[in-house]
Amino acid sequence: MNIPFIDSKSRRRIAIAAAVVVVLGSGLSFDGRSGVARASPPVSRAPTAVPVTAASAEARDVDIVLHALGTVTPVNTVTITSRVAGVLKEIHFTEGQMVKQNDLLAVIDPRPYQAALVQAQGQLARDQALLANARIDLERYRTSYRENAIPEQQVATQESVVNADEGVVKIDQGTVEAAQVNVDYTHIVSPINGRVGLRMIDPGNNVQANGTSGIVTVTQLQPITVIFTLAQDYLSQVAQSMRRGEPLRIEAFDRSNPHPVEGELLTIDNQVDQATGTFRLKGTFPNEDTALWPGEFVNLRFIVGTRKAAITVPTRSVQQGPNGSYLFVIKPDLTVEMRNVDVAQTDQDIAVISKGLAVGERVVVDGQYRLEQGTRVTLQTPANNPES
Repeated sequence: MNIPFIDSKSRRRIAIAAAVVVVLGSGLSFDGRSGVARASPPVSRAPTAVPVTAASAEARDVDIVLHALGTVTPVNTVTITSRVAGVLKEIHFTEGQMVKQNDLLAVIDPRPYQAALVQAQGQLARDQALLANARIDLERYRTSYRENAIPEQQVATQESVVNADEGVVKIDQGTVEAAQVNVDYTHIVSPINGRVGLRMIDPGNNVQANGTSGIVTVTQLQPITVIFTLAQDYLSQVAQSMRRGEPLRIEAFDRSNPHPVEGELLTIDNQVDQATGTFRLKGTFPNEDTALWPGEFVNLRFIVGTRKAAITVPTRSVQQGPNGSYLFVIKPDLTVEMRNVDVAQTDQDIAVISKGLAVGERVVVDGQYRLEQGTRVTLQTPANNPES
């Protein structure tokens, strides 16, 4: 094989080209005239700003809220039972019906009690007639005594007969009234306004007087109460608010209804439960749309006062670290400062800052996961802002 001849000038050019390749790969520059490799100047790159959304700290009046879990309790629940024994003849309600006080609910067979009433009325009429006759005889005896026709003893004896007959008539009147009450008891009416529950017995069954099982229950829904507990640490605060005489608002939430049902505090219990260190409270709610149902659990916002001109920020801006709560505060040069703060209260989407922040300072609301002390940021408009 023939190897081409390379002269010395060509070999020098090839060596220079190879050196350039090596220099470029190592980040050096090559001076072709002097044949000296020099270091390339570093490429300056500006730090990338992190996009965030921000909000300014505002001063506003904020409700002082205590959160609790409560149980809905009706003001009145009545188990409807029969006051007399007999056969359940009629039902005048449908299950789940809303009834008013004195609405007819059921009828017990009244015939035995109507018969007893007639008997009592007859006995009363008979004894009233005997009393009337005894009074006539008494007047006759008194006339005869004034004429010295009969002795005084006979008049006194007749007066005793009249008094005895009057007592018998009073007994008969009481018997008639009792018989009338039993007849009235055969027509069972609702004692309260409320909602009828499920029927416990069917027509045709024999019911006992004052039975324990009952016929149906009626539960009052409007108004309705909620019983809840708070730690004893809040007792003095609640008591002071009550002494001011202003109604203390309560908002109740359940899982199915995001809108609160509004009410107010009715009273607090007269003692603290030593086993749990809590005290009970009762709130009352108009419950006009029957949003609250007896026996269910609800979340409560109990407003016990107002913080005036409190410094507030969105709850999302507050972060938790090993040293407690902190915020990223945006400085005028668009760098952030990691600042520890004291949070007095968080409620819904507002956090109240009691220490560490001033009104008007801007804080990062979204985008904190990419930030650290001194990070440069760029502000973005929130997606839900109508101006975006």
